[in-house]
Amino acid sequence: MRLALAFSLAVSVIASLFVAASPAEARQTVTFREDYSPGTVVVKHSQRRLYYVLPGGKAIAYTVGVGRAGKAWFGTRYINGKRIKPAWAPPREVKRDNPRLPDVIPGGVPANPMGAAALTLSGGEYAIHGTNVPGSIGGFVSYGCIRMHNADILDLYDRVGYGTRVVVTR
Repeated sequence: MRLALAFSLAVSVIASLFVAASPAEARQTVTFREDYSPGTVVVKHSQRRLYYVLPGGKAIAYTVGVGRAGKAWFGTRYINGKRIKPAWAPPREVKRDNPRLPDVIPGGVPANPMGAAALTLSGGEYAIHGTNVPGSIGGFVSYGCIRMHNADILDLYDRVGYGTRVVVTR
């Protein structure tokens, strides 16, 4: 009984750290000396980091959740949609794996995995989006989408426009 209580307390403390951590802590300006034009979004899958490239060898770095084994993709896409509190319709693969999911989850509800905003990407069913499960940030957790803290996706949302280049590397 004491062991169960101690374990429960430890889980609660750890969970509260994820909830209490400021999403701004996941975002910082860093040196970034790679050959990408300012305004480009670069996702480094193995680092679980998204970089918004700034002029002068700098970038804003965000901690993100990325595609899990067998679900990740790599290449170049472009932002082709911007949505605040988007509704979410599970893609076929997700629905097949989770048949109890509804056909559509309305935007703005806690069960919606898109969080506060989404930037949809050309060429498929992927997006850079927020999440209502902040503890998933920093992991290999998705079906290929890039997850961000809600405050961070809103920050990035304001920085990018339609046609912004997004490069996902290993």
